[in-house]
Amino acid sequence: QVQLVESGGGLVQPGGSLRLSCAASGSAWRNFGFVMGWYRQAPGKERELVAEITPSPSTNYADSVKGRFTISRDNAKNTVYLQMNSLKPDDTAVYYCNARRIGSMYWGQGTQVTVSS
Repeated sequence: QVQLVESGGGLVQPGGSLRLSCAASGSAWRNFGFVMGWYRQAPGKERELVAEITPSPSTNYADSVKGRFTISRDNAKNTVYLQMNSLKPDDTAVYYCNARRIGSMYWGQGTQVTVSS
């Protein structure tokens, strides 16, 4: 099993910044075996990919966040980060951490991000 614990969400004004963290642990956790991702789900909408980072590492971003969000991983700390800048009200959602590899997928419990004045 893999446990993922997110933190760093909260209320921020438009144009502001937040950094989300996802700490991974568990008997099945291997830093170099998982693609790590951040997803989000807004009320009434489907869950969507925000950003992901491979073990290489290479990164992939949703078009809506390119140039504003940065995903990174610290293998020594078993942690993945999502730096979010120039936040917009449309970024309001519950953000979920995801770890996947062939045959396995794990989710965190989610952290709320609200962008509002």
